[in-house]
Amino acid sequence: MTTQHLPLYAINGDQYINGTWRAGRSSRRLDDRNPFNGEQLLEMPLASIADLNDAYQAAHRAQTAWAKLHPTQRSAQLEKLAHVILNRRDEIIDWLIRESGSTRIKASMEWQFTLNLVRECATLPMQVEGRILTSYKPGEQSFVFREPLGVVGVISPWNFPLYLSMRSVVPALALGNTVVLKPASDTAVTGGLLIAHLFEDAGFPEGSLNVVVGAGSEIGDAFVEHPVPSLISFTGSTDVGRNVGRIATGGKHIKRVALELGGNAPLVVLDDADIDIAAHAAVVGRFLHQGQICMSVNRVIVDRSLYADFTALVVERVRKLKTGDPAHADTVIGPVVNQNQLDGLLRKIDAAENAGLKRLCGGPASGLVLPAHVFGEVGADQELARDETFGPLLPLLIAENEAHALELANASEYGLSSAVFTRDMARGLNFARGIVAGMTHINDITVDDQPNAPFGGEKNSGLGRFNGHYALDEFTRAHWVTWQPGSHHYPF
Repeated sequence: MTTQHLPLYAINGDQYINGTWRAGRSSRRLDDRNPFNGEQLLEMPLASIADLNDAYQAAHRAQTAWAKLHPTQRSAQLEKLAHVILNRRDEIIDWLIRESGSTRIKASMEWQFTLNLVRECATLPMQVEGRILTSYKPGEQSFVFREPLGVVGVISPWNFPLYLSMRSVVPALALGNTVVLKPASDTAVTGGLLIAHLFEDAGFPEGSLNVVVGAGSEIGDAFVEHPVPSLISFTGSTDVGRNVGRIATGGKHIKRVALELGGNAPLVVLDDADIDIAAHAAVVGRFLHQGQICMSVNRVIVDRSLYADFTALVVERVRKLKTGDPAHADTVIGPVVNQNQLDGLLRKIDAAENAGLKRLCGGPASGLVLPAHVFGEVGADQELARDETFGPLLPLLIAENEAHALELANASEYGLSSAVFTRDMARGLNFARGIVAGMTHINDITVDDQPNAPFGGEKNSGLGRFNGHYALDEFTRAHWVTWQPGSHHYPF
């Protein structure tokens, strides 16, 4: 695939509000750096609450006209956006590598996921359907229409910054809403400012998409509390998501929430599994993007009869993984996103070793690059198995039998993604349906997100579903309308 040689976007650190680029008015500044080599990518003044209000007001003013466009016109705008993303492939991938520490493998996947999403969402405007109901009143016509919500506020994370921003932004716009996007500070460009350039390039009208880059401590609560947005779509940690939900539903202006939160994905290897395939999947599913994915394989549960052979295969594969510069095509383990993330991972490693867990492979960090670690015979009650670990640490657990494996798979406060390996399809389907999770993949990795399939979790992994026609429920509202001819017979 070739990309057109276009001039690079001039990303200078301005906010994007009402179709114009302007400096943020906060006294705080953002120092955006490459996590691999420390190169400064961007320095910019952050958005203030006044900037946030301007962005919401711009989205509010633009929404009515945007919603009134014929669905084919909104589809055409999204098709233009897909064309821009296709032509800007190399630039987008380069930014993902430099800013988020994505390996070239992961950055290429994220670009493709995003392109697929936009193409799928271009069909959404024509999928909106209403209903005609049978009325209990003689002569009355009863209708249900699907209407846009209005303005949608999107808060996106740093791990898949482009895709996880666009997963809310694009369907919201496709269905007649306008958007204010707040990206994570670690990925202000790939999660926000680069996206604004793509939409501007595609000719979206002023105010339809607004991007504010600001400190959570300064504008985070105000972003959710603001009276304009009807929905807050948040992707991030469960702790922060709880606070978003409290503010959105417990304040003066009650609004909808879509929450895509943490995960602790189990990959289960039953006693009839092909362990070569399962071991390969476990390594890819855990160490893609250094394990910094909510769907990442967070723990592997292996039937005792296969444990020794499976473990040997995993360790053999892990020891061959190349670490280092994420720009190199064969690098698998690049840097984690920042020093705080690394410090937390090193603490987990120390705690595991102090608890007597057996480290099967791993090594010291070099800068922010932490080699892949594998720990064996981990107990279900130990931190590595119990908590979400956003990094290249893989715990292996032993199951005594299938029932025990299912018990271990469900022994988590989370329920996002999961996987099971077996040669028997019926057995796999039965096991999969016993897992309390939003997604389960049989004989595949836990990391999958397809634009026409429902994405979302159970328990503390969130609320709502993204993608395809499931987005219709999240980004529109049901509106019941009736029509009565002539006079009425009221009781008084």
